[in-house]
Amino acid sequence: MNPFIEFVVASLIVVGALFALLGSVGLARLPDFFTRLHGPTKATTLGVGAMVLASALYFTAMRDGVSLHEIAVMMFLFITAPVSAHLLAKAALHRQRREADKAQ
Repeated sequence: MNPFIEFVVASLIVVGALFALLGSVGLARLPDFFTRLHGPTKATTLGVGAMVLASALYFTAMRDGVSLHEIAVMMFLFITAPVSAHLLAKAALHRQRREADKAQ
């Protein structure tokens, strides 16, 4: 394999792993639910996206033709992660508002 492609794949894997680690640390260390939700949905999505892009680049370089399976996974990830985070935030906000109404 071309050394330049190897360097790009290795760089994407390292960057993806760092983003995934950053999102995981954010999930564990941030103070409340809404900020904890922000860490994994942004950083981890970028991390997994970089790793999937590295996988697509690697298998495209190793085989004949373009590897589209990884692109489908990446598109699914980038569509579903923000939607699920939005729904979780709306549910938490609704629950918080309902508890505030009960307290009054």
